[in-house]
Amino acid sequence: MLSYDELTSPERELWDAFPEGRRVDLRTGAPEGDRVAEGGAWGPGRTVRAAVIAALLSGGNAAQPGAVACVELVGARIGGRLDLSDVEIGQALRIEECWFEEAPKLVGASARTIRIADSRLPGLEAALVRVEGHLDLSRSRVEGCLDLLNASVAGELVLNGTRVCVSEGWGVIADGLNAGGGIFCMHGFTARGGIRMLGAQLSGGLFMQGAHLEQPVPLGRPGPGGVALALDNVVAPTLNFSGGFTSDGTVRLRGARVSDHLTFEDASLNAAPGGDGRALVGLVMQVSDFDLTLARRPHGTVDLRGAQVAFLHDNEHSWPDVVELEGLVYGSLQAAGPNGRRGSVPGRVAWIRRNPGYSPQPYEQLASWYRKAGHDDDARRVLLAKQRHRRRTLSPAARAWGYLLDGSLGYGYRPWLAGVWLLALTLLGTLAFAAHPPLPAKEGEGAPFQPLVYTLDLLIPIGGLGQRTAWYWADGGLQWLAYVLIALGWVLTTAVIAGVTRTLQKN
Repeated sequence: MLSYDELTSPERELWDAFPEGRRVDLRTGAPEGDRVAEGGAWGPGRTVRAAVIAALLSGGNAAQPGAVACVELVGARIGGRLDLSDVEIGQALRIEECWFEEAPKLVGASARTIRIADSRLPGLEAALVRVEGHLDLSRSRVEGCLDLLNASVAGELVLNGTRVCVSEGWGVIADGLNAGGGIFCMHGFTARGGIRMLGAQLSGGLFMQGAHLEQPVPLGRPGPGGVALALDNVVAPTLNFSGGFTSDGTVRLRGARVSDHLTFEDASLNAAPGGDGRALVGLVMQVSDFDLTLARRPHGTVDLRGAQVAFLHDNEHSWPDVVELEGLVYGSLQAAGPNGRRGSVPGRVAWIRRNPGYSPQPYEQLASWYRKAGHDDDARRVLLAKQRHRRRTLSPAARAWGYLLDGSLGYGYRPWLAGVWLLALTLLGTLAFAAHPPLPAKEGEGAPFQPLVYTLDLLIPIGGLGQRTAWYWADGGLQWLAYVLIALGWVLTTAVIAGVTRTLQKN
């Protein structure tokens, strides 16, 4: 334990002020002399040893009756390491515009409120810390890892204007963090280095409007691999990355569960150099309302495989050249722009075509949504596009058959094409048979030859008009034409009946 006689003048001032909770301000009042970035040059008159602060917060000086003791220090250089590991801090710790020689250590500590604002820290070790109130690092510069592994903050974690900077690796490690009052990384928050919050419970949400994240190019050692923000398996009501949010590295939301709103409105997403080329990963995430109305197209892949979204909002900037959509399920699509709520079918099909290779599920999902919305024609157009995409994966013979089915029937999704073909074949048969009449099967019997009726008799497979059996052809070519018309009549008439039935059933 330090004795009072061992304290320097600024340390004695802080020691005497602590019992009454008075503020100790060591600033000179001259802006050029109070710049925190130059705090390493501050002399003994502005230096307070970290051991003195630790002694006060560990019960070294009793509070005055009726007063609320606290450490409130401004404009000081903190010498040595502030080590409060496993300490139960019964008083508030408020530090502003201070320069720390070493990274404070709060591992396993319990505290009411901790505020280290507008300061410079070479890092912060706060794994397993328990804060009953707020943990406030507003506008501080953290030149090392901010370690909040398995920390618990009942109030707000405030990082507004904070700058986290590491040369490589993770800038923030907050796996298992439990933040009850929300995390606020706004008003100029920047991070050079990955932010990791795996399995965090963010009951109050995460708000990063206008934040800028950057993942440095890896230098060969294990690290984030191009990930700027890792929120795997996070549980939160709201994740807000809007208002100019920029990420120069992957935003990863694998397995995240967002009960209300996930928004990237007016955000910019870019894959990091040296990463895996992904700008956004939402693999198997669950989101109630997902807003991806970006300010510009992502530079990198968007991966939404297996995601479940109740409402999906997008715009013309939402999708890059490669979008992984296999297994994506959504309840509603809402497009910003002239096409309104649904977006155009060609636009939606083009969106699916950005998925690597051929996968039927994205087409089936889109068609299902169109049907639920009451747009059966649009659903059939999507399913037709699915068949055309599938055709590219088939053998040459199967592709040729596919082209035939597409041109004649639209794969069954355009039955009116069969009607067009029936009309064309009727005209062809009528003209051909009128130019070269057949011979009667029995002289003097039956109705006179009618080319139109005879052609219809060949094309309509059900019933009969009395012409087909009453006449025969001496010309072999016309006889083969009759056989072809009979075969095509079966196929085309069946397609027309199927199309009418589908229309009546609203399928």
